[in-house]
Amino acid sequence: MNELDSKYGLARRYFFHECGVGLGKIALAGLLTNQIATSASSHSELEKRTSENPLAPKQPHFEPTTKAVIHLFMAGAPSQLELFTPKPTLSKLEGKPLPRSVVGSQRYAFIQPDAAVMGPRFKFDKYGESGLTLGSPLRPLGKIADDLCVVHTVKTDQFNHAPAQTFLNTGFSQPGRPSIGSWALYGLGSETQDLPAFMVMSTGAGISGGTSLWSSGFLPTVYSGVRLRNGENPILNVATPAKFSPELQRDSFDLINRLNAKRQHAVKDPEIATRIASFEMAARLQTSAPELMDLSQETGETLKLYGCEPSKPSFARACLLARRMVERGVRFINIYHSGWDAHSDVEGNTKRNCAATAQASAALVADLKRRGLLDQTLVIWGGEFGRTPMVETNLALGRKAGRDHHPQAFSMWMAGGGTKPGMTYGTTDEFGFHATSNPVHVYDLQATILHLMGFDHERLTYHYSGRDFRLTDVHGKVVRDLIA
Repeated sequence: MNELDSKYGLARRYFFHECGVGLGKIALAGLLTNQIATSASSHSELEKRTSENPLAPKQPHFEPTTKAVIHLFMAGAPSQLELFTPKPTLSKLEGKPLPRSVVGSQRYAFIQPDAAVMGPRFKFDKYGESGLTLGSPLRPLGKIADDLCVVHTVKTDQFNHAPAQTFLNTGFSQPGRPSIGSWALYGLGSETQDLPAFMVMSTGAGISGGTSLWSSGFLPTVYSGVRLRNGENPILNVATPAKFSPELQRDSFDLINRLNAKRQHAVKDPEIATRIASFEMAARLQTSAPELMDLSQETGETLKLYGCEPSKPSFARACLLARRMVERGVRFINIYHSGWDAHSDVEGNTKRNCAATAQASAALVADLKRRGLLDQTLVIWGGEFGRTPMVETNLALGRKAGRDHHPQAFSMWMAGGGTKPGMTYGTTDEFGFHATSNPVHVYDLQATILHLMGFDHERLTYHYSGRDFRLTDVHGKVVRDLIA
């Protein structure tokens, strides 16, 4: 603490308050309140409650069609050529290089631009009245074909995993920006006080992008995602230590909160308010978390639909938990399933990952629909980029029949939440290399998701480091063709 701090009892962060942000006071007033307002008799009343609590429900810019988002992130990047876009020309060219004019100046991490072509490894069929084309490993999605809105021309600026995953989640290739879930929570607030409004699960291998994918970045930490783990204690620091009575726990919380509140009053730091909120949420989670995780309430038919074993961590179990979270008012849910990075044996990799994810992905959409939740719940499926039409073979690394990273065009699908069902959008060339119609940049995808949640992506901003920031930076446009 410098001389000025000592004399007046101030910390540097106090001046952020004096400059007009004032989030500390806002956070403290609301986070010490026992209940979050879930409705208001007038817009002015809602604005008043919002000003008192950063997690109070807020009005977006316009009426949303999406109240909750479940993002099924296929980390490592599935191959669109095996799953969504059959390209007979690749089979005819197998073993030969692509025309140099197609590849252009694109560089790759593990193959040369003149690497030989490899044709799709699976048979494709059409499903539903929409005639959606799917590779055989995704056959379970055929049952929900007419609920899906599939985009074949997603484009990203990044071609390595961590930067591309971070870019898709935060609009920036380096850690430090708020994730889309944090933006949603910042803009809409929370409809539940018993569970975190932004929750994260993962299955498969590790996630290249790490915690930056669900971080609140420079937004107050209260808007960060909360990781639900697969171990005995799914949420860290919630279980009461042995021989620690409820009375002692309550007294400890009260003392800690009083000390935190005293410090908060002195320095006006929103992170202290987050700390207070964390203690209060931890206490509530001791009841709500076990209830959420108790799948004995689910019918045998539902468990079979997902392919879920209640006691076994899996992607299927995560999808079923996601549906239960939506029912309990959770706003944004990330499920990361890692392991799609098929530099070798793209056929085997695709089979294994689809066996782990396809049935549960289809079940999630079907289950939400039959419960009347799909209209207001947006489900998103896809990875950070696609795979090359050229084969990757490297004897030194023990690789063969794989595919490298491909940023120019890849496939993702959405369902529910106001998207147009039974739709296929965008086309790629005969090699599956470039978009030939309706390209959708990652920024466009982000702008569209925010639009479905009721936001003008250019107006959802946060002032930091001297300027206003937004998820889409200075880019992006809403893809209105995807909206019902």
